[in-house]
Amino acid sequence: MGTRAIVSKETYDVIVIGGGAAGMMAAAMAGAGGKRVLLLEKNGKLGEKLAISGGGRCNILNAEEDARVLVANYGAAQPFLHSPFATFGMLETYGFFESNGLPLTVQAKQRAFPESERARDVVDFFREQLTAGKVIVKLRAPVEEIRAKSGKIESVLAGGIEYRAPAYVLATGGVSHPETGSTGDGFDWLRDLGHTVIAPTPTIVPLKAKEGWVKDLAGKSVPEAKATFFANGTRKFSTTGPILFTHQGLSGPTILNAAGKVSDLLHEGVVTVEIDMFPKTDLGILDRELRDYFDTSKNKSLKNAFRGFVPNGLSDVLLARLPEIDPETKTHSVTKEQRRLLAELLKGLMLTITGLLGFEKAVVADGGVPLTEIDMRTMRSLKIENLHVVGDLLHISRPSGGYSLQLCWTTGFIAGTNA
Repeated sequence: MGTRAIVSKETYDVIVIGGGAAGMMAAAMAGAGGKRVLLLEKNGKLGEKLAISGGGRCNILNAEEDARVLVANYGAAQPFLHSPFATFGMLETYGFFESNGLPLTVQAKQRAFPESERARDVVDFFREQLTAGKVIVKLRAPVEEIRAKSGKIESVLAGGIEYRAPAYVLATGGVSHPETGSTGDGFDWLRDLGHTVIAPTPTIVPLKAKEGWVKDLAGKSVPEAKATFFANGTRKFSTTGPILFTHQGLSGPTILNAAGKVSDLLHEGVVTVEIDMFPKTDLGILDRELRDYFDTSKNKSLKNAFRGFVPNGLSDVLLARLPEIDPETKTHSVTKEQRRLLAELLKGLMLTITGLLGFEKAVVADGGVPLTEIDMRTMRSLKIENLHVVGDLLHISRPSGGYSLQLCWTTGFIAGTNA
């Protein structure tokens, strides 16, 4: 290597590459420990992906207090995470944010958010932490080269400057949301440095449906629905929670967390999903509720009455799925058979799933360095003695709901305090 021209040289105690969630935490902690720290970020701003996380609200962590229950959400990585989570787990993270002036609020399914529900406030919080730790931040400074020799990094090059330090933290993120700069550079460097890199797959992504009419429901949601997935007509699994319709298919936390399993089903054959919009009400009771509801609005047209019964904004598109029923029919003229068809539709709206949307839509992509190549007590590489690896560069699958950012805070804290 060593092909690029060097204009000047700078030396620090710790160099952090990547100004996302894990990188900012690592740099802030190293700075708080009295180290002279440099943070190199290729974007024009810190925390680009963090600023759009959770739909701009930032699901900052999952407030599950039982550490064993919490790590069980990380699949095969679970045994490797007991040590780092014992050092800086959910309770320590929660305390870190609150004691440093970022109050949190816990909502459904233990998902914690900043009280303001503004992801930008989390980015601003870290800017303050970096300033307090006297961290030198260089923006628009993409690293062009990492120079290593005899199992150690000697220097990194960015913009004609050679930066040297006894310790380095690689925090460049994975490949989800490439528009925020997560383009997988870190995976290439890790390969060059001798690490194994498991190819990423987008694991938490929306689903694509074949039916064109789904676009007419785009932006509409069902607060609680049951989605049952079939492969070649055989029931495989179901999941219950909020569902969001999109221009191309389905999204929302329930769907995102099922995407990995659906990906496996797509290899088996034709995948369909049955959406039950009234999962707590069986078909017979729903039919009676529909009858009673129509009795209270006898002179209304079906299309007007139906709007008050089904989840917001779905009625017209749903009625169009039953061309044998005239939406202008008065409710008192709706037959028992027609009412039964309406109830069956609400309990079993069918869609054909043709695929998963890719990395550009992924909330999380897995892939990265296997944990067997990292000392998880310090996040230090077992291949390169002065390198620490954090966040999405580690091969860890997890659901949505605050688990990804918790990994960033935990691994970033441990790398920053050990670098």
